Amino acid sequence: MQITNIRSWTVKIPWDHNPGAGEVRDPGQRAFIFVQVETDAGLTGWGEVTTYPGPVANRAVAAYIDQIGDWLRGEDPQNIEAIWHKIFRSFTYVGTRGATTAAISAIDIALWDIRGKVLGQPIYQLLGGPVRDRIPMYCHPYNPTSPEQIVRSAREIVDAGFKAFKMDPMIHNMPSGNAGYLDGELSAETEAEAIDILAAARAEVGPQIEILIDAHGLYNVPAAVRLANRMAEYNIHWFEEPVPPESWKALKQVKEQVATPICTGERLHTRWEFVPIFEQGLADFIMPDVTWTGGISELKKIATMAEAYYIPISPHDASGPVNVMAGAQVMMTVPNFYKLEVHRYDLSGYNILIDQPLDVREGCVYVSERPGLGFEMNMDTLQKYETTPENAANV
Repeated sequence: MQITNIRSWTVKIPWDHNPGAGEVRDPGQRAFIFVQVETDAGLTGWGEVTTYPGPVANRAVAAYIDQIGDWLRGEDPQNIEAIWHKIFRSFTYVGTRGATTAAISAIDIALWDIRGKVLGQPIYQLLGGPVRDRIPMYCHPYNPTSPEQIVRSAREIVDAGFKAFKMDPMIHNMPSGNAGYLDGELSAETEAEAIDILAAARAEVGPQIEILIDAHGLYNVPAAVRLANRMAEYNIHWFEEPVPPESWKALKQVKEQVATPICTGERLHTRWEFVPIFEQGLADFIMPDVTWTGGISELKKIATMAEAYYIPISPHDASGPVNVMAGAQVMMTVPNFYKLEVHRYDLSGYNILIDQPLDVREGCVYVSERPGLGFEMNMDTLQKYETTPENAANV
């Protein structure tokens, strides 16, 4: 069997954010990047690498994948490990993180999808079999910009059966984009409002629901320490990415001064970037993204490394159905799994992209026994909503 073609699909679909009762609905759109790997045996595998922010980055990553795909024609798609290293080692002089690991991730996921279809098994069976029968998830409330808003959103999440949710009650007051990281400061007003939002959320859901706080890597050390310690009063389950990801020594300073568990890893790439996190004891949870860090192959390896340190793993996800299911397939086999991140509690927006809805019940996703990832992409949808250079400005 040989790879005959690899191509990316950049699509923008209608997207209803499901804001809740009494709020204005804004259908809007969401962009996704999927990767299709075709073979001469008639089998097709699907990958994804959606969560790179901004139109320039998205288009650049898609083009990068298409060019690597040309180079991989003729390879045996069953040689997943060899192909992983072929791509990775070929780019050591120009960089083995970012766009490189994005391309590896999308292609690796698609190759595992093909392998499952060849053997007639879901991917989790190929990784050692299940250690659980469902994947618990946590999600994000819509627009947590005030105590009133978070109360409504948190109640909907809990009523949907979720036991945990994550929010950033500071970011709506930060400069646009990631400009806030330039000084890493947080105004007194923004900090006080964030505490009010957190207090309202805790009062609404009670002590049994886990509340996770995302700092999005925006703060300097003293700001992160102060904010995390103020939030400790409300029993937050973790404080995520307190400082920008480039310096593990800055993370170490935060970890040594805060009373809340620390989570990191969303913007780390491959097992090698997790080594100092484990060896220096810098995180209580890790959250690699299966579409950024190196795909299914690498996520499984990182999870096993974390297991040796008794650190729970909670894969990052802010994108589409392939990302969700690729992470879920691996976590079916991982003893030290915590919860899988998803964008919203209602994942029905993905339905037009795939041939059957994700099976979500009471805050858990149930992994199909169908081969590979467990679903096929809807080609009619991809063709209908595929972007072109003329309409891709906002992808």
